[in-house]
Amino acid sequence: MNNPGQHSLTVEPLPHPSQPTILVADDQSDVLEALRLLLKGAGMAVLTAHSPDEVLKVAAARDLDGVLVDLNYTRDTTSGSEGMDLLRSLRELDATLPIVTMTAWGSVEGAVEAMRRGAGDYVEKPWDNDHLVATLSTQVQLGRARRLGQRLADAERRRELGSTADFVAASPVMQPVLEMIANVAPSDANVLITGEHGTGKEVVARRLHALSKRAGQALVTVNAGGFSDGVFESELFGHVRGAFTDAKSRPRRLL
Repeated sequence: MNNPGQHSLTVEPLPHPSQPTILVADDQSDVLEALRLLLKGAGMAVLTAHSPDEVLKVAAARDLDGVLVDLNYTRDTTSGSEGMDLLRSLRELDATLPIVTMTAWGSVEGAVEAMRRGAGDYVEKPWDNDHLVATLSTQVQLGRARRLGQRLADAERRRELGSTADFVAASPVMQPVLEMIANVAPSDANVLITGEHGTGKEVVARRLHALSKRAGQALVTVNAGGFSDGVFESELFGHVRGAFTDAKSRPRRLL
């Protein structure tokens, strides 16, 4: 087992584009070497790390097709708490990254918790070579499929955005408006767009939506001019039963 104060990182040569790159993490050097040889023999490029901190550094710096991580990194510890925290951090770093966990202290509860934290699958030590390789290969394929789907969705989003992106591009005086939209859209700020009829308020609204964190959700448009006097606030923001005549239930809020 490594000296607790020692940190080391082993990196294989850059892989062929079709060769999956796997990061393997365990605090025991002999376990890492065994897994490195096994996965390398299965056609995978392998990076190894001895601690959660090293895992996060590599994951942030390299494009990975999968991660195989131990759940325990402190001597005589069987809780798996370090590994569970690592799963959460990896998921925050890259939600599409396939993660397989391993531990010598496997249990149904541990497997369920690992899945809840973001693991795609779970293996126990001592592992079966064929099962481990098959499990990791399946997760790599699923991860690549998810990423491809995300890239296609992003491309479609950019295509849809492109259909409205040139509405002011020919006018230099509108560049500050474009910059303001780009800066405001990713935030949760409320935006009020004003202007005469036909000046492009709806186009701006759609561009804001396309650039926002809610771009994957529906944009609901409402004709506020169609509301009767006195019910505008109720229709947009809701009301309680009995607030006014015929207020029988709390409506679903639009905003």
